[in-house]
Amino acid sequence: MESLIHIVLLCFLLLTVFAIVRMHDLFAIVMLLSIYGFLCASFFMVMDAVDVAFTEAAVGIGISTLLLLSALTLTGRFEKKQRHKPLLAVFSVAITASLLIYGTLQMPPFGSAYAPAHQHIATHYITQSLGETGIINIVTSVLASYRGYDTLGELIVIFTAGMGVLVLLRGATSPAKDSEGKSKRVTSKQPVPMKQHAILRIVSKMLIPLILLFALYVQFHADFGPGGGFQAGVIFASVIILYVMIFGLRATQKTISLAWLEFLSALGVLIFGSVGLLSLLFGENFLDYNMLSSDPVQAQHLGIFVVEIGVGITVAATIILIFMTFTGRMADRGGQQ
Repeated sequence: MESLIHIVLLCFLLLTVFAIVRMHDLFAIVMLLSIYGFLCASFFMVMDAVDVAFTEAAVGIGISTLLLLSALTLTGRFEKKQRHKPLLAVFSVAITASLLIYGTLQMPPFGSAYAPAHQHIATHYITQSLGETGIINIVTSVLASYRGYDTLGELIVIFTAGMGVLVLLRGATSPAKDSEGKSKRVTSKQPVPMKQHAILRIVSKMLIPLILLFALYVQFHADFGPGGGFQAGVIFASVIILYVMIFGLRATQKTISLAWLEFLSALGVLIFGSVGLLSLLFGENFLDYNMLSSDPVQAQHLGIFVVEIGVGITVAATIILIFMTFTGRMADRGGQQ
C-alpha cells in the first residue's frame, strides 16, 4: 500500500514539474489537470473511498476538462508572456509548501487506528449510522443527514458559482458585426457539429438512453452503494453535453431551454432548503427529518431521499447551463453551434 502511495505521489511531482515547464501552454495545463484527476480517482479507489473516487472521476476528469477546454476556445491556447518574473509569488509558494510539508511530519502514521480522526465522531458514524438512519452507505448518511448543513452550503455554492459564471458570460457577450456594423445573428444555416460523422451520431443515440438510466440508478441507489445526487447530476449533465457536442446547441435548446435550466438550478436548492424549513414549522431542528414520519428511521430515509433529489437537480442544471452558455458565447462570436 505504501509503495503504491509513493508511486502516486511521484506521479504528482512529475506532473507538477511538467506543468511548471509548460505553464504557458494552457491546453497542456488542462490535460495535466485531467491526468491529475485520474490519478486522484485511482488513489481514492485504492483507499476504498469509492464515493469520492466516483465524484473525482466524473468532475475532475470529465466535466472540468470539458469546461476548461470550452474556456480555451474563448481565451486562446497560450498565456500572454509576462514582462516581469513573478519571483515573489514563487518564493511565497515555496515557503508555503515547505511549511505544509513540515506540518505533515507531526501527523500520526498513515492508517493508524490511534489517529485523532478515528477517536471521535467517526466511530459513531461507523457503529450507529445504520441504526439511526437506516442507510447502508455511511457516506450518504453522513452527507445528507449528519452533515446536512454542510451539504446545503455546498449546494448553494454550486448554484451561486453557476449564476456568477452565467452573469459574467452573458454580460461580456458582444455579438459579431457584419460589414454594416449591425449585429450578426446566429442562423440555422451554420453547419451542425459532427453532421458528417454518422457513426458518432448513431452510437451517441444508442448510448444516451443507457447513460441516463445509469444516472437514475446512481441517484436512487445511493442508499445501498456509491453514488448520490451529486454524482448522478454530473452524469446526467454529461449526457446533455454529449448531445450538444454531437447535434449542436440549437437542437438541444429545442429540448431544454436556458430558462428551464435556470429554473431547475434554483429548484434543487429550494427543495433542499424547504425540507429544513418544514422541520422548523413542525417544531424540530433545521434539517431534522423526524417530522416526515412517525418512525425515526423511515423519516431519515425519506428526508435523505428528498434532499438527494434536490442536489441532483441543481448540480445537473447548473453544469448544463454553464456549458450551454459557453457554447452560446462561441456562437455569438461566429463559431459553429
